[in-house]
Amino acid sequence: MEEFRRYFEDMEEARRVRRERADWRFIESLPPRLRIALTYYIETGDLYVASRIAGMKVEEFNELRRRAGIPST
Repeated sequence: MEEFRRYFEDMEEARRVRRERADWRFIESLPPRLRIALTYYIETGDLYVASRIAGMKVEEFNELRRRAGIPST
């Protein structure tokens, strides 16, 4: 059980870091589909699903993530 607790603590820490470092002005300036995809990534860290939401290839979405200042934690 200790491993599960640690896993969820690590996931929450990664989410916190992504939220803090994200360039929210840039994200809010984007079209809704991209904004939703980046928000999904910030909350989950799931690059693949976020790229599908955005309608982009993973590599393209990863570049958008970088432009938005979101770390790949």
